[in-house]
Amino acid sequence: MFRLELLGQSLLQYFETLLFPPGPYRAFVEQVRENQTLESFDLFILIPYFTILGILAIYGLHRSHLVFLYYKNKGKKPRPQKVLSSLPPITVQLPIYNEMFVVERLIKSVVRMDYPRHLLEIQVLDDSTDETKFLARRCVDQLQKTGVNINYFHRQQRSGYKAGALAAGLRVAKGEFIAIFDADFMPNPSFLNETIHYFSNPKVGMVQTRWGHINQDYNLLTQVEAIILDGHFVMEHGGRHRSGRFFNFNGTAGVWRLEAIQSAGGWQHDTLTEDTDLSYRAQLLGWQFIYLPDVVCSAELPVEMNAFKNQQFRWAKGLVQTGLKLLPQIVKSNLPLKIKTEAAFHLSANCSYPLMVMFSLIFLPAMIVRAVPARFYLDWFQFILIDFPLLMAATMSVSSFYALSQRELYPDQWTKKLKYLPFLMSAGIGLSISNSLAVLEALLGIKTSFKRTPKNCIQSSETSLLAKPKYRGKIGCTPFLELILGTYFSFAIFYAWSSEHYFTMPFLMLFLVGFFYTGLMSLFQNPLARLLEQNSSVPVVDKTSSLK
Repeated sequence: MFRLELLGQSLLQYFETLLFPPGPYRAFVEQVRENQTLESFDLFILIPYFTILGILAIYGLHRSHLVFLYYKNKGKKPRPQKVLSSLPPITVQLPIYNEMFVVERLIKSVVRMDYPRHLLEIQVLDDSTDETKFLARRCVDQLQKTGVNINYFHRQQRSGYKAGALAAGLRVAKGEFIAIFDADFMPNPSFLNETIHYFSNPKVGMVQTRWGHINQDYNLLTQVEAIILDGHFVMEHGGRHRSGRFFNFNGTAGVWRLEAIQSAGGWQHDTLTEDTDLSYRAQLLGWQFIYLPDVVCSAELPVEMNAFKNQQFRWAKGLVQTGLKLLPQIVKSNLPLKIKTEAAFHLSANCSYPLMVMFSLIFLPAMIVRAVPARFYLDWFQFILIDFPLLMAATMSVSSFYALSQRELYPDQWTKKLKYLPFLMSAGIGLSISNSLAVLEALLGIKTSFKRTPKNCIQSSETSLLAKPKYRGKIGCTPFLELILGTYFSFAIFYAWSSEHYFTMPFLMLFLVGFFYTGLMSLFQNPLARLLEQNSSVPVVDKTSSLK
């Protein structure tokens, strides 16, 4: 035990030496601290520390404000102005790109929708370069023979990506309203009848429904993803919509009025979130949006870490791009201040990720600077008075945001979801490196292609990801950076324990678990799954659907 203590003290002294190298400057710093004053190095550490923590706390309090808006306006459930006496023609657009595992499932779900056949047109907008185009073409040919009004469009050049495909389809669309579904969605037969009557109000330009999750129990990652999306749809959409703020179309599981799309300038592909871009342009023109939380459209969650990170990267970069494009116009408009403020928070929210990375790097130096009796000595009183409220605003507001969303959706079972909240917070921290790169690319104007989220038709734990290796997400360099930061926080926890700063350790553990989890899962999820399947002798199952 005595040897372990000596070893711990030696490591601690070595680590402090790295941050405060011996020499005249260190002697100067120690002399300054003896006089209980702060000099440039201390301020160089502490000012960014408290500034970053304060900004993160503001974004955390904004989440709490959304929760407040949701409950304040909870009773304002949307209702159609009237029931349409005659149903209008609708075009359903299905933009797909290399979706061989789910394309047939998508088409079958849409064909089953309960809507008069003579008023329903289905467009399969296929930009695929693999076997998907043959599967989709075969499905369309078979359905056309049964009298279904469905057409197949294939573009040789994927110009504009998803936005380009949707715009190309609109040029020949016959419907007055446009329903859009991504490849991993399965709309219920009643979807169109549950949404179309809200357009009886001529000012309504778009109706968005809530996403459901067909495979949220697949693994720990999908459980976390489901809670994240539930929070977005319940608290964010619910709070914004019912309080009169702007909110966005989510790219799928919604219906547009064709006139609203055209008047707002149509689909544009200068951002990676063409859905949010069009949403804000349409609402700036006065179009009203409706969000229906009780209408659920089921979808498949990414089961692989690299696919999830790829999805989050695109969303983070696209929102910042949209903010750079439209926030100046929003600020100069005559909109109420509450709408401008909410739009600024919404479109800049992902800028918190680079701040989180900076905070990660500066947390340990800030502890060391405050480890000796000086003006900013980190004692219990100072931690409770200054650090604790900021940390709580930045973290607990997030956990309560998601906990309350689960209570709204699952009033009888929501407590069972609480065990995932610490891991959800850690996963959010673990994504900060990848999403920070996305934000920096957006701020620097770096253009990248629209990278789709791989879908594998995995609906339960009985289906193995190993059976479908075709659309694996690329690893990239971020896992190694995540593991480096995870190691860094191992030292931080050791230092906090050695210096008796026990109250900081729960927060440090969130960072440690988050960075190690995202890094290790990015590198070893598939090899680990292969090893577990070999040891358990469970056969690899491939349940790819087929049209019969």
